[in-house]
Amino acid sequence: MMPVTPLPLNNLEQWETRAVLKKSAEAHRYLAELKGIAASIPNEAILINTLSLQEAKDSSEVENIVTTHDELYKANLFDEVITNPATKEVQDYAFALKQGFENVRSRKLIRLDDILTVQQNLEHNNAGLRKLPGTDLKNARTGEVIYTPPQHVDDISELMDNLVQYINDDSLCDGDPLVKMAIIHHQFESIHPFYDGNGRTGRIINILYLVAQDLLNLPVLYLSRFIIQNKADYYKKLQQVRDSGNWEPWLLYILTGVADTAKDTILLITEMKVLMSDYKHRMRNELTKIYSQDLLNNLFNHPYTKIEFVMDDLGVTRITATKYLEQLVECGFLQKHKVGRANYYMNQPLCDLLTRLV
Repeated sequence: MMPVTPLPLNNLEQWETRAVLKKSAEAHRYLAELKGIAASIPNEAILINTLSLQEAKDSSEVENIVTTHDELYKANLFDEVITNPATKEVQDYAFALKQGFENVRSRKLIRLDDILTVQQNLEHNNAGLRKLPGTDLKNARTGEVIYTPPQHVDDISELMDNLVQYINDDSLCDGDPLVKMAIIHHQFESIHPFYDGNGRTGRIINILYLVAQDLLNLPVLYLSRFIIQNKADYYKKLQQVRDSGNWEPWLLYILTGVADTAKDTILLITEMKVLMSDYKHRMRNELTKIYSQDLLNNLFNHPYTKIEFVMDDLGVTRITATKYLEQLVECGFLQKHKVGRANYYMNQPLCDLLTRLV
């Protein structure tokens, strides 16, 4: 097994093969299209709130933290209905992703403090980088040690400083940014700098890196769905690099994931736009007196909405918000449901889109 060494790779040209560069070009093409279509949604919060929750759900599922869309949407409405600890962990992931995005989008840098904050928001502790030896990655079924990451606190700290420099200083590597992202992810997972939350933190760093490189303006690429669908290959190819130093299969895996996920997300956002346009025209015709862009945005910002959300988003009274929602139910735009004594209102066509690929 090869030790973790500082970046950059000495022989990146060897692994930027024709196949890798061809797949990278495809991934860039779809990322550019995704960036463009995401910018065409009039309210960016719609995509940030809905798609970051998808990424949070799928990334957590990679770690066997499993919840449902229904549990997540209800939890966003009513704190008291959170009965599944996994739902709270997914909410924490979505918060960590959105906060990390806000920090990175303004500076176009990913600092060590940003990475530490992501992990802290995921795990709700201030443990920071690993300080004690004894961490091994084991086969969950057999208990066999698969990989032993760096153990000494000084080595971990030096490797993380080197990684952060590599992330932010493009002069250290003139390789393709998506190839570089794959290398960054592998390096982070191999350093395994935290006691807990390394996988989820690493997947958030992927999205933040795309934003820092201006390949995306919003955190809307949920690569974790591809990883779930190809989970065995993810761990196999991650370990292959450590065992053999052969980067090409790993690079092709990540680049394929970016291309496939971007294509899926383009289709999803396109269908969301069509649905929003349909709602807009129908609401203008059927609910002329209450229609507004803010009300339309509310229905797509919150797959499950409630009176308080409408009050806050539109600046109206409780009576008015209730009247709006009841009229939307009467005309078939929303479905009304109850949790305990409280009502909530579901945008069923939007929920169907968001769960389509599950």
